[in-house]
Amino acid sequence: MWEVMFWPIVACVLLPWLLVYLGLHVVQRGIIFIDIAMAQMASLGICLAVLFHLDLQSWTTFGIALGFTLVGGAIFSVTGKRSSQIPQEAVIGISYVVAAAAAVLLLSRAAEGDEEIKNMLVGNILLVTPYEVWKCFALFVAVGVFHFILRRSFLLVSFDRDGAYQKGLRVRWWDFLFYAIFGLVVTSFVRIAGVLLVFSYLIVPAVCGINLATRISRRLLIGWVIAWVGGIAGLFLSFWWDLPSGAAIVCTFGALLILISFIGLWRRRGLML
Repeated sequence: MWEVMFWPIVACVLLPWLLVYLGLHVVQRGIIFIDIAMAQMASLGICLAVLFHLDLQSWTTFGIALGFTLVGGAIFSVTGKRSSQIPQEAVIGISYVVAAAAAVLLLSRAAEGDEEIKNMLVGNILLVTPYEVWKCFALFVAVGVFHFILRRSFLLVSFDRDGAYQKGLRVRWWDFLFYAIFGLVVTSFVRIAGVLLVFSYLIVPAVCGINLATRISRRLLIGWVIAWVGGIAGLFLSFWWDLPSGAAIVCTFGALLILISFIGLWRRRGLML
């Protein structure tokens, strides 16, 4: 068992920390579904590579997938206005639906299309290789350092958008930079985990942290714990019961979110008494 589970467990320990941090930004910006939309755009690029019989682990495939996410980042940074008749969530939803439909159309022309549709949605983290883990981890460290250096501007744009405008920051450009880096992270992780698991890792731990804490540092710590517990527990459940790993982890995250929501509600009621 440990030979099969070792690298998936390593992936679930080493990789979620950056996803949780980015998830806090996404939740604070109120654009919850942007991560699943950009993950779907990355998957669309991978589907194009499948159609042309490219090596899915090659830099060419990665570049195609990243290109699609950068296009999405540009669209979302332009549409993220302070006031608009069209909510940005509508643009994000439309982008997701169109990207998903285009991916299905592309895969309908590929012999292995049905299997790739399944991989696109839930992935198979049990098959992750040491190379994929370390490559993804190295990229995440580089992105984490970049975010740490520019943390004041990124945090201001995400957590105090009006203050960012008042300080004269070029918010749209900072939005595009955030989405571009975000797309780079999503593109590197979506092939390992699938669209649904990327969304779960980004949103569920962040929401759990927000439910239980007010300070960013505590939210981040809680989110990391939830990500580690949910990922590893879901892996073992999928192995013991012979279930798809991605779907098992997503459902485990759902159960943890329900539990944390009840704990948060109980704490708030206790403070009100």
